[in-house]
Amino acid sequence: MEPRIISCPACGRRNRVPATAKGTPSCGACQAALPWIVDADDRTFRSIADESSTPVLVDLWAPWCGPCRMVGPALEKVATDLAGRVKLVKVNVDTAPALSRRFTVQAVPTLLLIRDGRVVAQQSGAAPAPVLRRWVEQELALTV
Repeated sequence: MEPRIISCPACGRRNRVPATAKGTPSCGACQAALPWIVDADDRTFRSIADESSTPVLVDLWAPWCGPCRMVGPALEKVATDLAGRVKLVKVNVDTAPALSRRFTVQAVPTLLLIRDGRVVAQQSGAAPAPVLRRWVEQELALTV
């Protein structure tokens, strides 16, 4: 699991953000919360998402899916807006058949919100960033 390079939304410094960590990532320069965006597959999902102490927004997507390509940037915006509060985990269903079965994915994109290893909310289909952010914030408030 290679760390992802994320630019700090506050100061622009580039930071290495690991797939797993205790707590949440913060900028090495200004200490601002960083968006936590990670790719996962059948092999890595447990350690990256199920065992995360931070609530996880899972994007089950496919490269051939037009709506998935539209919702991807919106989800990254949500992860940036909610840095320190949520971890975005992107799962390509074509390369993660066990996860597709586990979550009974019938359409992509499918979004899940996982807290403490269990799915607390799910929705299918694309939506703009403000709608997705509202959905995530409402679900986080309900599952505190």
